[in-house]
Amino acid sequence: MPDLAEILQTEIARTGPIPFRQFMERALYDPAHGYYASGRAAIGRGGDFMTSVSVGPLFGRLLAVQFEEMWERLERPARFEVVEQGANTGDFAHDLLSAAESRPEFFAALQYAIIEPFEANAARQRQRLTPFAERVSWHASLANLPPFTGVHFSNELLDAFPVHRVVFRNGAWQEQYVAAEAGHLRWAEGALSTQALTEFLPHLPQIEGYTSEINLEALAWVEEAARRLERGYVLVADYGYARSDYYLPERTEGTLACYRQHRQGDDPLSQPGAQDLTAHVEFTTLAERAQQAGLSVAGFTDQHHFLAALGKSVFPDLTDPGQLTPERRKEMRAFATLVHPTLMGRGFQFLALAKNAPVELSGYAFASDPRKSLWE
Repeated sequence: MPDLAEILQTEIARTGPIPFRQFMERALYDPAHGYYASGRAAIGRGGDFMTSVSVGPLFGRLLAVQFEEMWERLERPARFEVVEQGANTGDFAHDLLSAAESRPEFFAALQYAIIEPFEANAARQRQRLTPFAERVSWHASLANLPPFTGVHFSNELLDAFPVHRVVFRNGAWQEQYVAAEAGHLRWAEGALSTQALTEFLPHLPQIEGYTSEINLEALAWVEEAARRLERGYVLVADYGYARSDYYLPERTEGTLACYRQHRQGDDPLSQPGAQDLTAHVEFTTLAERAQQAGLSVAGFTDQHHFLAALGKSVFPDLTDPGQLTPERRKEMRAFATLVHPTLMGRGFQFLALAKNAPVELSGYAFASDPRKSLWE
C-alpha cells in the first residue's frame, strides 16, 4: 500500500501544486494516513512530544478548580457542561472528572462532552472513561454539539489546525504551495489561494523573504464555539504569542515546526502522516474575532501565572514542609514542570473568553490587563 507521501506526489503530479494548508490537513487528518486521524499520534515521554496532560493528573486537578469557580460564577446551574476538543486518549477528561468527584455539588451538575471526529480516538477515549460513562457524550464536530452552558476547553488544539503559509517576495505577498518533482515533495510559491488572507497581510513586515503563517481555521472555530455557547466560557490553552510578538521582524521563518520522538525536524514536507506538524497561535486576531462573535475577553496570561494562581487552593500545605508526604512531593515536582519558565510555564498561554458570564476568574489573579497583553 502506498504511503501518504506517494499518494500526494501522484495527486500533485496530476492536478498541480496544492497550498501548504491542504498538505498540512492531509498530513494530520487524512482518515487512513493522517498523524492524528489514524491514531498514530504518540504523546508523552515515550512518544513524539509532551503536553501538560502527560505530565500527570495534576493539570486536571488544577483546571477542576477553575471550572468549579466558573460554575459558581454562573450561579450553580443544574447542568454544567465541560466541552473538550482535542481530547486525544481522554486522560485530561479522566483527571478532571476524578478531581471533581471530591466536590459533590459540582460533580452532580457536571456533564462532559468530547468533540471527536475520528473513531480510532473515540474508542480509546471510551475505554479510558469507562468509570464515568454515564456522564460523557461524544460529538463528531463542534457544529453538531447542542447549545450548552459551561466551558469549552482545548489544550493544544489550535496549533494543530492547518495553516496557510505566506512569503514576501519581490515586493509582493505570495503563498507557499507544495509541489512534486522527481519523486519528492518540495516548496513552491504562487498567488494567494484565497482573498481571505489579504486582511491579515498589513500586520506582517514587508521584508524580502519574510515567511509566516495565517490560521484562518482558528477564526472560524471560535465563531462556531461562540454560537454553541449559551452561557459560560471558552478557555484556550496553547503555545503562541500576541500579534505584535508573532510577527516580529526577526521571526523571518515563522513558527511552523515538525516533531518526531521529541526531536524537532527540519523538513515539514518529509514523512507526511508520520510526524506532528504545528504552528504557534496568534492570539490577538483570535480574540478580535471572538469579540466580533459576541464573546468578551476575560483573561490572557501564560501558564506560569495561570496555574500558580490556581495552585494556592491545591497546595494549602506549602507553608508547613512537614506536611509534604512523598506523594505530595511528587505533585510538587509535576507542578514545577508545569509552571517553570524554561519548560512549559512561559511558552503556553491561556486565553479566556466569556459569554453572558462574569469575567473575573481566579486563574488570572496574577495576570496583567489582557488589553495590554494582547494589543500593546
